[in-house]
Amino acid sequence: MLLNHLWGLYASPKAEWQQIDKKHENYVYPLSHMALIALIPAICSYFASAHIGWSIGVGDTIKLTHESALFMSIGMYFGLFFGVLALAIMIHDLAEVFDAQPTMKQSLELAAYTATPLFMVGFACLYPELWVICMVGLVGLAYSVYLLYSGTPILMHIPEEKGFIYASSVVTCGLVLLSVLMAVSVILLSSGAGVVYTS
Repeated sequence: MLLNHLWGLYASPKAEWQQIDKKHENYVYPLSHMALIALIPAICSYFASAHIGWSIGVGDTIKLTHESALFMSIGMYFGLFFGVLALAIMIHDLAEVFDAQPTMKQSLELAAYTATPLFMVGFACLYPELWVICMVGLVGLAYSVYLLYSGTPILMHIPEEKGFIYASSVVTCGLVLLSVLMAVSVILLSSGAGVVYTS
């Protein structure tokens, strides 16, 4: 069943990681999980941008036209999806340094299920206040990091000490990847690509 690990990742993460490791699911499960969960921030940000409007500080509420909001949401969706795929490749390539031999599927599972709390932060867009998004985003990021640290030794089949260092390296790569995605977004926004404001 799609999203069958969602509750377990929040209720009992270590037990859920062990369940994921034992099931030996095929690529369809982590890919479909990513495809569905990435819809949350894309749809919520579209609705917030086109219908509610963003409030940044004490200025006027900022809204985008429907076409512009849709363009940005589609870009966000593909950026998130392919960002997680890139993280999975980094996880797989880093494994050799830590004497781990995960399959690409295991690396994809770790990346996809670890990214879940960050994608769930998208619900906060339905209350588009910058400080709310920042606070909820920090909580989502912290829980994603926790999932990564708890899941790495289990899925990669390495001792916890090595798993901690391995996960720390993945966090560093993930932050670099996130920074690149944000930089590309800022460059596109500052060039005015697809961004049309409305009153």
